[in-house]
Amino acid sequence: MKIEGKNQVIEAIKNDVTINKILIDKNFATRRDDVINLAKKNSIRVEFLPKKVLDEQSATGHHQGYIAEAIDFEYSSVQDILQNPKSDKGAFVVLLDGVEDPHNLGAIIRSCECAGVDGIIIPKVRACQVNETVVRTSAGATTHMKIARVANLKTAIDELKNAGLWIYALELGGENIYSQNLTGPIGIVIGSEGSGIKQSLRTYCDGILTLPMKGSVNSLNASVSAGIAIFEILRQRG
Repeated sequence: MKIEGKNQVIEAIKNDVTINKILIDKNFATRRDDVINLAKKNSIRVEFLPKKVLDEQSATGHHQGYIAEAIDFEYSSVQDILQNPKSDKGAFVVLLDGVEDPHNLGAIIRSCECAGVDGIIIPKVRACQVNETVVRTSAGATTHMKIARVANLKTAIDELKNAGLWIYALELGGENIYSQNLTGPIGIVIGSEGSGIKQSLRTYCDGILTLPMKGSVNSLNASVSAGIAIFEILRQRG
């Protein structure tokens, strides 16, 4: 997996991501540089190459002169996420049902990390996995966030319920999110960009939360609605 961009590479090094080597624009070789210094300190091999070569190697087109070649993203388990919650209110988990756009996934990971979410659960099929674009869009948040990849979201929900979490779907037609008590151990399910949460999964949840809307368009981008809901839960949990 490639990690691209100066800040993203620095975050990866600081968080002990296993990096095989870092490709750096050769024009940066003679200047004081945080990435070069960190690479030397951590005994990571550096190759200085023409910008044209980095452009060819880049998966995103936004490398800024830095590309780290790392091992594939290391996923956590659901139990890893449930251990040692960050809040004394209990675990806070986000489940994604079929989010396929890597920019949406990266933005959701970034919001979750900023809000102190304990972990994210994604399905193994028919959903975006953590890739170079996700890492870049998350602004380095992937190195701080536990992400579990599961074969069946219903099974994951059972695991969360057994651990004492209440599971809510974020969809139209439910209870106003601002009128609900969301202070305890909680999991929130976010649906795909096009079709939302599958009916079979929606009925498996303990309730449905809805964002009130006043405009003519009755839906928001998945990452936007996720961000609003996540920070409302954070506000209530204090």
